[in-house]
Amino acid sequence: MKIVFTAKGETWDSPMDPRFGRAEMFLVYDEKSDKLEVIDNSDSKEMEHGVGGKSSKKMINAGANVVITDNGAGEKALKILKASGIDFYIGAGDMSVKEAYEAYKQNKLQKQW
Repeated sequence: MKIVFTAKGETWDSPMDPRFGRAEMFLVYDEKSDKLEVIDNSDSKEMEHGVGGKSSKKMINAGANVVITDNGAGEKALKILKASGIDFYIGAGDMSVKEAYEAYKQNKLQKQW
């Protein structure tokens, strides 16, 4: 399973980015291989509209099964994620990426939809 975190850094100790579409970066954790991959999302800063949809497509391309963030995503982004079978969890804003992963594993985050 691949789990994507919205993050403000590139490690397990990085703080979560509360935003989805405009997150600084996405960290993709592959539970099977135990590897953490970084996806740069800095191009979202230049966009006025459509960042949620573009970020959703990055999740699909990364092979995500789950996305974890804080504030959630817009209606269009959620529609794309849901249609792609990607689960979306919120409530991890004041956590590190590692803490967000642990909260997810303990069913302490809220599924959005």
